[in-house]
Amino acid sequence: MSAVFVPVPDEMLVGGKWRQADGPKTRVLDPATGAVLQEISQSCADDVDEAVARGAEAAADPGWRDLLPHQRARYLHAIADAVEAAADSLATLQSFNTGKALRETRALVASAVGTFRYFAAVLETSDEAKTTSRGEYLTWVKQEPIGVIGAIAPWNSPIASDAQKIAPALAAGNAVVLKPAEWTPLVSLALARLIVDSGLPAGLLSVLPGRGSVVGDAIVRHPGIGKVSFTGGTDTGRGIAHLAAEKLMPVSLELGGKSPTMVLDDADVEQAIAGVMYGIFSSSGQSCIAGSRLFVAESLYDDFLDRLVERTRQLVVGNGFDDATHVGPLVHPKHRDSVAAYVDLARAEGGTVRCGGGVPDDPRLADGAYYLPTIIDGLANSARVCQEEIFGPVLLALPFRDEDDLVAQANDSVFGLASGIWTRDYRRALRLADRIQAGTVWINTYKAFSISTPFGGIKESGLDTEKGREGIAAYSRAKGVYLGMSDTPHPWAPRTPRVDTAG
Repeated sequence: MSAVFVPVPDEMLVGGKWRQADGPKTRVLDPATGAVLQEISQSCADDVDEAVARGAEAAADPGWRDLLPHQRARYLHAIADAVEAAADSLATLQSFNTGKALRETRALVASAVGTFRYFAAVLETSDEAKTTSRGEYLTWVKQEPIGVIGAIAPWNSPIASDAQKIAPALAAGNAVVLKPAEWTPLVSLALARLIVDSGLPAGLLSVLPGRGSVVGDAIVRHPGIGKVSFTGGTDTGRGIAHLAAEKLMPVSLELGGKSPTMVLDDADVEQAIAGVMYGIFSSSGQSCIAGSRLFVAESLYDDFLDRLVERTRQLVVGNGFDDATHVGPLVHPKHRDSVAAYVDLARAEGGTVRCGGGVPDDPRLADGAYYLPTIIDGLANSARVCQEEIFGPVLLALPFRDEDDLVAQANDSVFGLASGIWTRDYRRALRLADRIQAGTVWINTYKAFSISTPFGGIKESGLDTEKGREGIAAYSRAKGVYLGMSDTPHPWAPRTPRVDTAG
């Protein structure tokens, strides 16, 4: 716990130029102590105008526009090298700003490095698709950049989320205007300096800290923004979708979740307990994919829950810079209070708090935004706390009778982001995987991710996908090209009469 906070310059990046914003200052907190780390000036709508104009110019510049894919890949490799070299300082900065354990922020930085390297590799191996000819012509598909991308990032894992938007958007040949979350702008600003210093042409990246209702709204509404990629709450995502519809603009929305994790009667109990705990309590539950609804077979339910509660009480809640910590603070006192209010609601709905359910009594943690890992049972799946996203270390446990009952309860949600299945029977697992309504299904694991595998949600969990080769296509426009191969004029047109020159 000897880490030292190093402030980032209070400057925004606008079209390749660093300068201080003119808006009011936001106090950036250390959620572990409640202390103010520093103040960051907020951008405004005029800054969005400038960033979009500079981005459009940079994207249209032949020096960027006409690069071959493998040439754009060099820029992504350079960014990856720069981020990797600064990994320790970036991880430390993110732990200060988000409260996450240092082991987790190191993994997030490594994820960002891997994201830039992956999309560079995709560019190195990209091929335009020749489509099957249905006439006397050759046909193929060109993927062309959209122009300027608006990227709105969440507060729970800024550097990984930033990379998952910036890397494929640049790989596709676009410029990017990024708005980091108001509570966690520091890592995004630090990442931007590394990207600029790595040699990316000026104007291709802008980073504008500020309020979503001001900067985010201006980005979505701006006529020069060709697509918005948003990660965050479902209500905000729905508002963005409405604005995008008015513009006929494509959007990628990665939204909320209330993901079911399902323990069948033949599961490896030790493996399942560890996986369930990791799925909900890592990141202090502040994850859209958190396995926040636990369904356990009736025959196993009581014993499994007793053991899970016992193990959960052993989790260490503390400062993210302490190597012993499992569960760090929540990102902000306001968010901690929101989580606590949901637990109070669960009690009011008739739920039984089996462990947790309050703030730690350790006086060393009194000033931080901490909340104990909490398990609640005794509620029906229809209860509000079983249907609404809490986004904290709160697990709702429910029994199920048989497979049909399990599927009915698991799918009884407006969300469809992720799910987990614990069983030794692969046939049952695959059958359930087909029936569960979710964009991702984990079997005998949870929160395992690969940048090469597309990720997205269904229902109110979002639109479109991130990651994978499809990740670049999501930031591109497909253009079909036809090359006629026939020497014969089209039969529809009248033929030119032959002129008899004889005699």
